[in-house]
Amino acid sequence: MTNTPNWRENGVRIVRSGELDSNTPQTPGMTRAAAINHAKAGANKLWAGTVDIEPDAKTGAHHHGELESVIYVVSGRARMRWGDKLEYVAEADAGDFIYVPPFVPHQEINALPDEPLMCILVRSDQEAVVVNLDIEPAETPETMWIGPNHPAENK
Repeated sequence: MTNTPNWRENGVRIVRSGELDSNTPQTPGMTRAAAINHAKAGANKLWAGTVDIEPDAKTGAHHHGELESVIYVVSGRARMRWGDKLEYVAEADAGDFIYVPPFVPHQEINALPDEPLMCILVRSDQEAVVVNLDIEPAETPETMWIGPNHPAENK
């Protein structure tokens, strides 16, 4: 008798748009919903979900430890600042991908003052690692995402 995997129970999973789990860390100005994690799909090494960001909202400076992140811009325009003083900047439009390597200090910004930014986020682990940084950014955020993952004291 061969030990054949039960592909019916342990194969491909479809998570429908109405089944996303918003029981994730939330911060004002930003709405996250998990699509792929252990609870929804049985994933062990990945986290994927949606992130909707209000017009003109920004995070404080932070990094995600050893995690790698990929952001796919569905609509709107994302501005990323990174570096020791957030001195580097690039923008991404709908259809673009953004890769954030481990330990890179960065700030995520909705570059449009009057349109939401809608993205898909994929991380290399399910642990919600956010290390807030006390650095003086090249651009001081005016509207920051405030909450447990991006406290107000990060300016």
